[in-house]
Amino acid sequence: MTDHSQSTAAAEPTGRIVLLTTSHRVAPGVLSWPAWQTLHAADRVLCADPGHPQLPYLREAGVEVEHTAADAHELVAACAGGRTVVVLPGGEGDQRLTDGLARLAGSGRVSMPDLELLPGSYDLPGARLLDLVQVMDRVRRECPWTSRQTHRGLAKYAIEEAYELVEAIEDGDREELREELGDVLLQVVFHARIAEEGIPADENGEDGEDGENGGDDEDGEEALGAFSIDDVAGALVQKLIHRHPHVFGDAQAETPDDVHAHWQRTKAVEKRRESVTDGVPVGQPGLALAAKLAGRARAGGVAVELPRGEGIGYELLELAARAEAEGVDPETALRAAARVYRDAIRAAEGVGAPAR
Repeated sequence: MTDHSQSTAAAEPTGRIVLLTTSHRVAPGVLSWPAWQTLHAADRVLCADPGHPQLPYLREAGVEVEHTAADAHELVAACAGGRTVVVLPGGEGDQRLTDGLARLAGSGRVSMPDLELLPGSYDLPGARLLDLVQVMDRVRRECPWTSRQTHRGLAKYAIEEAYELVEAIEDGDREELREELGDVLLQVVFHARIAEEGIPADENGEDGEDGENGGDDEDGEEALGAFSIDDVAGALVQKLIHRHPHVFGDAQAETPDDVHAHWQRTKAVEKRRESVTDGVPVGQPGLALAAKLAGRARAGGVAVELPRGEGIGYELLELAARAEAEGVDPETALRAAARVYRDAIRAAEGVGAPAR
């Protein structure tokens, strides 16, 4: 009799526990079809967080949610008789519950229900950029140093980070490359966050050195010149699409030279420049500046002789123009030679190669 009752109990269906995860980077209420099917078919839906962002949308959809923090034993018992229980963990998950279920399953003393992890929504590529924007916003508001920074004050860091990125590329260090790309991205997001406030330059050309960090003026009008990271990204997307008609349109491009020609024609229409030198930043390193000017003149078909004069500057100008014509970046070439020179100096000193 006892054996029969035990076999009957063992044959009873143990049910199913579904942990329904959602991404906070996806708008609440936007759930996959399997998630909605499971929610509507479940015997019980449990959520320990009464402020869970999905709850209003579940109510609108007619899904009844119980606000309870069931432990592993209670959850297993709730599945008796083959019932399905859906659990909505909080944003950080429910480590206590998952650990408890793992212990029960590992004990071998409990007939466990089926355990299923069901993503109700999940991140698309680039989703962590939303986290970056949120974190930058909070840091800008709450950090005593970050909240006082200006575009002009941060300009030197953009230059430093760009050079560190170049060094990581030349070293071939993938881990360093990932980190330096992040540092460059930080500069973009930081400047865009400052730009949201639209702080006008003062008489000295400094941005907001008086410590005013508000975005609107006293009359409640929108600050002049304000824009956000979305404006930056939106303009970039539009530019990329417009300058790649061979990808997003009907134009044909079979070679990199074809692509370059498309790019230059599109830029010429967009910028409406009077000279091929317009838009060339003169503040860049000298070799890069000389090569850029030579490249612009060559691409624009401007027949002009290199200026001749006394001194090393004119010799460097000629070398930079020659390198550009041969498809060599003189800055990169000089840095490579300088690194070899540095290693030779260290070897002469009896010092090993620098750590990378």
